[in-house]
Amino acid sequence: MKSEARVVVIGGGVVGCSVLYHLTKLGWSDVMLIERSELTSGSTWHAAGGFHTINGDTNMAALQGYTIRLYKELEQITGMSCGLHHVGGITLADTPERLDMLKSERAKHRYMGLETEVLSPSEIREMAELVNVEGVLGGLYDPLDGHLDPSGTTHAYAKAARLGGAEIVTQCRVLETNARADGGWDVVTESGTVRAEHLVNAAGLWAREVAAMAGLYLPLLPMAHQYLVTDDIPEIYERGAEFPHVMDPGGESYLRQEGRGLCIGFYEQKCEPWAEDGTPWDFGHELLNDEFEKIEDSVAFAYRRFPVLERAGVKRVIHGPFTFAPDGNPLMGPVPGLRNYWAACAVMAGFSQGGGVGLSLAQWMVEGEPERDIFAMDVARFGRWTTPGYTTPKVIENYQRRFSVTYPNEELPAARQFRTTPMYDVFDSMGAVWGAAYGLEVPNYFALEGEPRFETPSFRRSNAWEATRAEVRAVRTGVGINEVHNFGKFRVTGPEARAWLDRIMAGRVPAPGRLALSPMLSPRGRLLGDFTISCLGEEEFHLTASYAAQEAHRRWFDLHGQPGARVENISDALTGFQIAGPKAKEVLVTAVAPGQADAAGAMRFLDVARLTVGMTDCLVQRVSYTGDLGYEIYCRPEAQRALWTALWRAGEEAGMRTFGMRAMMSLRLDRFFGSWLREYSPDYTAAETGLDRFIAFGKDAEFIGRAAAESQRERSPDRVLQAFEVAAADADVFGYEPLWIDGVVRGFCTSGGYTHWSGMSVALAFVPRERVVDGLEAEVEILGERRAARLMASPPFDPEGLRLRA
Repeated sequence: MKSEARVVVIGGGVVGCSVLYHLTKLGWSDVMLIERSELTSGSTWHAAGGFHTINGDTNMAALQGYTIRLYKELEQITGMSCGLHHVGGITLADTPERLDMLKSERAKHRYMGLETEVLSPSEIREMAELVNVEGVLGGLYDPLDGHLDPSGTTHAYAKAARLGGAEIVTQCRVLETNARADGGWDVVTESGTVRAEHLVNAAGLWAREVAAMAGLYLPLLPMAHQYLVTDDIPEIYERGAEFPHVMDPGGESYLRQEGRGLCIGFYEQKCEPWAEDGTPWDFGHELLNDEFEKIEDSVAFAYRRFPVLERAGVKRVIHGPFTFAPDGNPLMGPVPGLRNYWAACAVMAGFSQGGGVGLSLAQWMVEGEPERDIFAMDVARFGRWTTPGYTTPKVIENYQRRFSVTYPNEELPAARQFRTTPMYDVFDSMGAVWGAAYGLEVPNYFALEGEPRFETPSFRRSNAWEATRAEVRAVRTGVGINEVHNFGKFRVTGPEARAWLDRIMAGRVPAPGRLALSPMLSPRGRLLGDFTISCLGEEEFHLTASYAAQEAHRRWFDLHGQPGARVENISDALTGFQIAGPKAKEVLVTAVAPGQADAAGAMRFLDVARLTVGMTDCLVQRVSYTGDLGYEIYCRPEAQRALWTALWRAGEEAGMRTFGMRAMMSLRLDRFFGSWLREYSPDYTAAETGLDRFIAFGKDAEFIGRAAAESQRERSPDRVLQAFEVAAADADVFGYEPLWIDGVVRGFCTSGGYTHWSGMSVALAFVPRERVVDGLEAEVEILGERRAARLMASPPFDPEGLRLRA
């Protein structure tokens, strides 16, 4: 075993071997993998080996498609067999809601190039004759679905990595991981110490233990999972072709052919976490004891859906653990706060996602950024606030919901009221219907009198409609108030603060007392953030951006830090309120301390000032995401209740009303304002989204991404973001619906909804640049129906921005 390597990957399962292979594929050969036992020990060896492309996140679906296509490449490179069975798969729908979800997924697949198809019950029966289609409304067929040999595939990854120069060391347990002053790591093993520039935690069942060696907590937990393999079944082995995969979400099961019989697994409600206190180091080649009682309800349902099972004997039971993150997605990427420490764990669907995880991580390490937005897998999507007490109930919830319908407006109940602001009880007493963002409770809307305190999950317009409409009208006709706690916030100070911002941000850094909007770019010109920069003094700045992206942004700031510029994440150290609407100025002037009314009234659009509101010293910014006259008012959390009292009293005469995120999302569509991870994400450039208008190409600073942004400006993008009025029925655009032009899919929607003030359904969508013209006729596919759409060149509310700047 060598004593130095550019990269050490810990863990020899399918994910670790995939990472190792992809590093060599991208040109890094001085890489090694260390495994405590043998390759595949842990979860890999007992996996069912299925793979599929369906995923609610389009980028993850694309990476799953890459993973599946990769297997034939591995076979060609290595001469080894992955045991591929491309038999296709059908996901059944036994409720209208589940059918809506499948139609929505099919629509996304149109522009992704995935050839899926919605089937009728009779077509399902024709394709999979052993399925009892009673009660089935339809299904989604994917020809790429199939299964493979887990061990053979993992060893193919390993051989391909070795051919690229990688070293693999087995029977060698890692004992310590110690950070070095130069940013590298000393990996202490049973066989000696390896000095590594980069460390990858791909330890699977032992990822928590390996993370703890570096003082890190990763939010993941193993769950015990059980599947059965039947004896030989004549209806299977006498069949002319291999039986397709069948996913039966209503029965919480997946089924496929295994040899001359069938294999069926369950995501049962009576599920069990495993090894909550830590995975034993000597575990790995064992299975857990059979527990038929926890799957008896699922088995009974399966007998009805697949009657042939009731006549088949059980050949063997496979009951073993594998890991989940709280939302079921992998944890991958550079870990914030630890230099050159990378995560590649909690990949519960390793043979669907392992190739994509390996590719994305290798691109990030070798090239500096992955080729697509992988925030849904980014370890930074969970902040330092996660605990085992949060992780456990969320993982259990996710396991139980593995085959549940996922609604765009749904808020899940596990591990709630964990993080709240001082306003929680006040807003709760006012009828708040709560959502969660980055673990923090956020009012989605305020239920009207007599309404339930619960939003019905739906792909269509929900019971939040009337309450949201009332809140929108209150803002547009008077004044509304909501919290600004769910903004990410940073303080930048020091003699080099301005120079650092000029390098990090592509936009203009404002003068004292002013604020500016700025994109933050990657070296390739991709969007990493959409920021407001406020200058409080020559050596003090305030930044606001996405609350959920704060750890990802902090990681980027740390990576590009410089002496003389101090950056602090104050996202939870600063809170406050937004007031917006034509009477917002009146409220602020009334609420400020004596002698400050003139200063408050004189604030221009994009001004920033320190004012005392009631008794509370505040930072006030003249800007509003509602697209209306408005102010963001920030204070310390301990003073938030006093600030609330002052603003609420001042707003009584103006009829001030609370509003939530549902209203905010409706209001921003009146002005075609984009949203982070919808219109603005690392998938897109500033030129494509229109944010290039905020890039300061004339400033004397070599900001990150400048060369790429200038190149994009010169050649013009192939697609641009535009707004459409949609002739919707009872369902609006949520995101990723295909856009049809002249009978062909030419674009896709990023987000949309109903604008209660303008009274129309709006979609924001990417369109081929050469087709952009005011009034362009198109169609948007919503839940399987094409709805007429018309391009709008100007927003329906305040197109000149007169209210915003009033």
